[in-house]
Amino acid sequence: MLPPISLRFLSLKPSLHFVSLPLTKAFSLSASPATHTYSSMESAFESNCILVLAGKSATEKELTNSVKASNILKLPDVEDVSVLLHSEYEDSRNKESFRINSYMNSLSTKCFGRFFIWSPRLPSTHDVVSKNFEELPVGSVCVADVQYKGRGRSMNVWESPKGCLLFSFTIQMEDGRVVPLVQYVMSLAMTEAINDVCTRDGVPYLDVRIKWPNDLYLDGLKVGGILCTSTYRSKKFNVSAGLGLNVDNEKPTTSLNAVLRKLTSVSYQLQREDIISAFFNKFEIFFNLFMDQGFKPLEELYYKTWLHSGQRVIVEEKNDDKDQGRQSVVTVQGLTSSGYLLAVGDDNQMCELHPDGNSFDFFKGLIRRKLA
Repeated sequence: MLPPISLRFLSLKPSLHFVSLPLTKAFSLSASPATHTYSSMESAFESNCILVLAGKSATEKELTNSVKASNILKLPDVEDVSVLLHSEYEDSRNKESFRINSYMNSLSTKCFGRFFIWSPRLPSTHDVVSKNFEELPVGSVCVADVQYKGRGRSMNVWESPKGCLLFSFTIQMEDGRVVPLVQYVMSLAMTEAINDVCTRDGVPYLDVRIKWPNDLYLDGLKVGGILCTSTYRSKKFNVSAGLGLNVDNEKPTTSLNAVLRKLTSVSYQLQREDIISAFFNKFEIFFNLFMDQGFKPLEELYYKTWLHSGQRVIVEEKNDDKDQGRQSVVTVQGLTSSGYLLAVGDDNQMCELHPDGNSFDFFKGLIRRKLA
């Protein structure tokens, strides 16, 4: 049997970081444990890792029992993973913990988000779902209050403090050509989810925008980011999809609630539980449409939400026989079928824009490839 092929989506941004923390060449940004507060039960396991399991229906709840009993969940670099059922843990939770019951009550999906893993503090939600992919049902999600080894491209390490919505979940796909586009479906689902929660609760609209390929911006500042990786096994792509969103942490840039306080005098705060449940409710609809009809039905809404229509960017002409090409200016028109940027030059030549793989900012490292 051939070993699994590990793929990292071509359009992952080198400067991607889930909570808008600045890039560092150091490999650890974890804060001192003294900066975090935990209940007595959390403190007892601080040197380990607690994973709390919950399910939407009796079927998922039965599966949580099986997963705990089999002791199959593993994490790299963590010797002792303590797995608890939600019923065993809920009485000891402090008020800052994720409200699992509230999340489940708002969830209306048939697949995504129904098998739920929560941790007060762990290295990375992405590691939980990616390292245990085959032990979990498709659509499983892991949420953490704090993660200290979250990462972006090229294994850059990020700290993700309290106040962020931090989660990763599993997707399974068969057509590898459309796998890279799932991050666009995710970013669109999140912007729509935030609007749905604001509309439902009667608070001002937050104009969260998509910066291609995988960032979320509000008031010109980054408030979120997406990371997707996949492996190919048994003729299927196992996708581990992660998303981080600044909900209530104002530093180092801004957060949803910080902007919301400027727009209304009403005492109201967006809650992580409401946003993630709304996300999965919306994502499942968009994903099913995407699987049935491709990205085309979502394009109009995506273009209304992204930042780039008509944007003029400087690109490099990449010639086969030269490492360095001349620079030119093109205008962004949309996306190509493969998920790259579609642009037109001043010579009216249509082209596809690719990242150079080195620049921190995709829009400072674009390579132009002419389309026939």
